[in-house]
Amino acid sequence: MAQYKLVGDLLQNRLGMLWLVLRPLFLAAIYGTLFGALLSSAARPHDWVPYLLTGVFTFQFFTGCFGGGARAITGNARLVQSLGFPRILLPVSVVIEQALRIVPIFVLLVVLLPVFGVPFRWSWLLVIPILGLMALFNFGVAMIVARMSVWARDVQQFIPVINRVLFYASAIFFQVDLIFADRPILLTIAHLVPTYDFIALVRDVTLVGHQAPLLAVIAAPVWTVLALGIGVVYFWNAEARYGLSD
Repeated sequence: MAQYKLVGDLLQNRLGMLWLVLRPLFLAAIYGTLFGALLSSAARPHDWVPYLLTGVFTFQFFTGCFGGGARAITGNARLVQSLGFPRILLPVSVVIEQALRIVPIFVLLVVLLPVFGVPFRWSWLLVIPILGLMALFNFGVAMIVARMSVWARDVQQFIPVINRVLFYASAIFFQVDLIFADRPILLTIAHLVPTYDFIALVRDVTLVGHQAPLLAVIAAPVWTVLALGIGVVYFWNAEARYGLSD
């Protein structure tokens, strides 16, 4: 289902599957141009382009699951009302679709990093389990917002706002350790932002000199367990009512 939906969506455009890599690439170029002019050199790392690319590309995985999860039930109302099947398969399908989307994006990243002077390291392979862990976190979040959207579709209006807040809080284009160097409380809070934690882990294994904070290393699996546990229980408790309430 996820594969057919992905192909169907993309083939409606003239460039088809190319949009899988063009969209995040355009976003990175726009953010790079805009914030490159606004940020001081002190706030930017020396390898700013690879730093930006890893941040934007990794965040794309979360934002796709977050927005898609909110529409997992309400966007498939007829299917939910007409067929009997485990509704949890709908948020599963959302995460699988987004996982399929990021595969070519990270293949592109592997090509671009050496172009910008980042040496290949075998640790790049660790991106796979990191994204696997992130997929479980995204699945938990998708289940939570899926049920909340059934209860009140207004929730979907807040998704772009929350996405934007998390984007700026995830140190996509600046070094949070430099910005909050003299504010330890704010730095600790920044290290506890879930999306930042996963981005920090990806940068740790792909870039040189960007070791993930210990707090982020600990927080990422903790956030995953919490999101997955709460998501499954919260979503499953309303399993029998989805076809009736939507």
